[in-house]
Amino acid sequence: MFILLPPSEGKATSGEGPPLEVGSLTLPELTETRERVVDALAVLCSGPEDAAREVLGLSVSQTDALKRNLDLTTAPTLRAADLYTGVLYDRLGLPELLGEHGAAARERVLVFSGLWGVVGPADQLPPYRLSMGVKLPPLGALGTYWRGAMSGPLGELTEGRLLVDCRSAAYAAAFRPTGAAAERTVAVRVLREREVDGVTKRSVVSHMAKATRGDIARVLVSENVQADSPEELVAALRDLGHTVELPPASKPGTSRTMDVVVRD
Repeated sequence: MFILLPPSEGKATSGEGPPLEVGSLTLPELTETRERVVDALAVLCSGPEDAAREVLGLSVSQTDALKRNLDLTTAPTLRAADLYTGVLYDRLGLPELLGEHGAAARERVLVFSGLWGVVGPADQLPPYRLSMGVKLPPLGALGTYWRGAMSGPLGELTEGRLLVDCRSAAYAAAFRPTGAAAERTVAVRVLREREVDGVTKRSVVSHMAKATRGDIARVLVSENVQADSPEELVAALRDLGHTVELPPASKPGTSRTMDVVVRD
């Protein structure tokens, strides 16, 4: 099983580890592609600040992120587990999982990134700011750019494994399993259930969804859940006390959506 995660918009701003070694990151086959993105980002951030902020979607108060983007090859690094912050990662607790369930965390968790494509939780990274939704000159839309680079290597890495997809739409664009791989893919959707005037209603939620996806990812690692199919995944989560449902696939060769139901 692999758990596919988005990064977080919020990130730690400093590290204490050795400088970046791009070739040491998960999927070293992506080294040249990563270096091209780093170079393109450096060119952008070394130019006019207002133009760089516009491309990267940054406010004036976030201008310091441009400096971090220029220091990628020399800045102290930290583990991806410590770099990413925010609601999902607070609930996931990757640093604790690496300490208590290190092998499972390293073998199961993949974090998607606009700068690196995909990384593992133990990869040493410098602080940076680049989302997958950016159109980075001259590379263009990063989701499309990374999809072309990652489909082969990541497809080989995940072959035959169940994929639990907790990514947002922008990061899902960078890797879209097809065929048999899609049939082993389960996208996690969170539904809020509540009573309104005596009627039970459900709605898709956003902020709560991040926390719930973090909870699901954490339990899959900490409880060493073994599942080779969407049905086995659902059964395991139900045994652990979660309310989950698995609607049928829309057609053969497509991924499934697993609904996690949370109640007020």
